[in-house]
Amino acid sequence: MGQGKSDLALPLTELEGFGRRLRSLKTRLNHTAKLFESYRDDIGDGGVNDALGDFESNWEDGREDITQQLDALASMSDAVVREFKKLDDELTKKVNDAMKTEDRRKKEK
Repeated sequence: MGQGKSDLALPLTELEGFGRRLRSLKTRLNHTAKLFESYRDDIGDGGVNDALGDFESNWEDGREDITQQLDALASMSDAVVREFKKLDDELTKKVNDAMKTEDRRKKEK
């Protein structure tokens, strides 16, 4: 302490991006059926297309849980960023107010 370096540091920019990336991932996870369908003619083999359809059907079972968890993580990430910025603003205001008070005392002497 006292070396001008913060004791607590959070990569806020990365955390802000983390929430966006999680939401993007959720969107992409929910579009696998459309993706598989877009390749149906290119694949040609009915067995492969059937296997992809089976995968999509089974994937549907676990997808809801995964998307709920992604939403929760994204919301937590947003909350951490929001609350840390709020705390940082409050601390900055307190320091600035203390500096103003100290300046007034020096001028009064």
